[in-house]
Amino acid sequence: MVVVFFGTPQFAVPTLQHLLDSRHRVSGVVTQPDRPRGRGQKVTDGPVKALAIQHGLAVIQPGALREPSVAETIQSWQPDIGVVVAYGRLIPESLLAIPRSGMINVHASLLPRYRGAAPIHRAVIDGETETGVTIMRIDAGLDTGDILKQVKLSIGPEETAEELSPRLAKIGATALVDVIANISSLQQVKQDDSQATVAPQLKKRRKWYQFWA
Repeated sequence: MVVVFFGTPQFAVPTLQHLLDSRHRVSGVVTQPDRPRGRGQKVTDGPVKALAIQHGLAVIQPGALREPSVAETIQSWQPDIGVVVAYGRLIPESLLAIPRSGMINVHASLLPRYRGAAPIHRAVIDGETETGVTIMRIDAGLDTGDILKQVKLSIGPEETAEELSPRLAKIGATALVDVIANISSLQQVKQDDSQATVAPQLKKRRKWYQFWA
């Protein structure tokens, strides 16, 4: 299959690499604009962009996905399917309709639990002992699409979100490639919205220190 890939951070890198190592062809990558990173806050390529450039892939970094040029570019890549991994923004319906087999997402929770931007951190904060990865169809909602595959993973008693994330990324990458290989025969399971929980983005808090004479 010809794949258009949406992703930005390190979590998405194993999936892109697995696709590049598979029999499928990645025709282009959509990733968020470059931002300041690290202690020096220098503007550098994101992890997904760096891997895409390394492999000579076409890359676009739109400020807004609804820009007409975005749809035009993706259409020119002629994708059979879209893959989204931690891209960081909702995909508009106008883009969802472009790949003939739709778009699928790698989400780092056992949906419908922990819908949203920070499922790994929220699971750890809540003291969960089990989590996993869900491969799902993307629809107009926030992580509400039909489930294609789920893989469970135990959370260690002292495991941090930073330790858990690469383990989830690895199993998600493997599961995604398996789903694409069997996309025509997989049974889709609707999510039970009554069991849904949300995992909104964590906010950074600035620490203030006051010194008394």
